[in-house]
Amino acid sequence: MKIKYANAANCSLCLQHSLSIDNMIRFARLIIPDYNIYERFGFKEGTSIFYQNVAEQIVADMIQEGYYIDFVETLVRIEREGHLGNNYEFKGLNKVVAGLMDDGYSYDNVSGHFYENQEEQISPSWGRLKEGDERKMALLRLDIAGNSALVKNNPRLKIEKAYSDIRNIVNKVVINRLGRVWSWEGDGTLAAFLFGAIEKEVVYAGMEILQEMFFFNRLRNQLDSPINVRLGAHIGQVQYSESEVERLKNDTVKQAIVYEELADKNSLSVSYNLFISMDQIIYEFFGEEKTGRGCKYRLYKIGTEK
Repeated sequence: MKIKYANAANCSLCLQHSLSIDNMIRFARLIIPDYNIYERFGFKEGTSIFYQNVAEQIVADMIQEGYYIDFVETLVRIEREGHLGNNYEFKGLNKVVAGLMDDGYSYDNVSGHFYENQEEQISPSWGRLKEGDERKMALLRLDIAGNSALVKNNPRLKIEKAYSDIRNIVNKVVINRLGRVWSWEGDGTLAAFLFGAIEKEVVYAGMEILQEMFFFNRLRNQLDSPINVRLGAHIGQVQYSESEVERLKNDTVKQAIVYEELADKNSLSVSYNLFISMDQIIYEFFGEEKTGRGCKYRLYKIGTEK
């Protein structure tokens, strides 16, 4: 990402006015573990370096290597929570944060991360992830059951309109919960959640999509039969790639597809790992635990009880 000179300067001043050189380097190593300020300058170890030069070099290196936002997030977290039992106050950090906001980013208080302002841009990476980044994500897989029969028994224009409406429903629900739609495969989709309370957001998104489909079939569907969907939700480590094909190769993605395949028509299958983190109030909406293909899961269906 591009960082404006004024924002970089504010971050440099924040470091200079708030930290010793040792602490500047210590916090830089939280982002780049082998960070060596002397190597960056081409100096011998122990050479005297001015505060200003150290701060400016650290900020410049963070920008160049794509870790500037990670570094700012670390400073925000340290100011709030402390580090190794010590408390820190960063003078001018509010200006640094405001600079990121001006550059089109929003801040998620739950995860402590910045992500792209959704009113300005929506990308698969949330404006943050780089090729190869591995993060814990919640995934939602949707498949249209009986797609072949629907296509065969309905005019092409009606099918295109109905599927377009479904895409709009899914996109709206997912984006409203800070998620991103990662792929459309004609009759199915995959969405990912990285920010916020992802364990809850992915489940609520799945429940909401089922509710929206319930009303769509009764009020807006022009096909000769209802459109039935299956959804599966799972959580785990995911390695990000700019390539949609590579993203779909993740083991967690493959497992989310398994949970979708275990779901009944018009139901949401939630993995055991995901369900155990849900609030007690949500339990009553799900059926009893099931086992299939070596997986434990629970189902949510509209209008059904345990």
